[in-house]
Amino acid sequence: MNVVESKANVMMGKPVIAGTRITVECILERIGAGETIEQIVAEHPRLTREADLAAVEFAARALRADVVYPVVGHAA
Repeated sequence: MNVVESKANVMMGKPVIAGTRITVECILERIGAGETIEQIVAEHPRLTREADLAAVEFAARALRADVVYPVVGHAA
């Protein structure tokens, strides 16, 4: 079973943790904001540490594509 899935009728097709409406984007934003995986899992009982790590790995694989991503502004 895939941990990350995308279905047109769930969150407009964004990649989510299978069986939830928790997007990979949401997990990455929270990690980027300084939350730990343990904090994210504690707030979402349907998530596991493995699911959060699968979201990070999914994003890493997605960014391996030969695409240029323009950066607007600076991250704080």
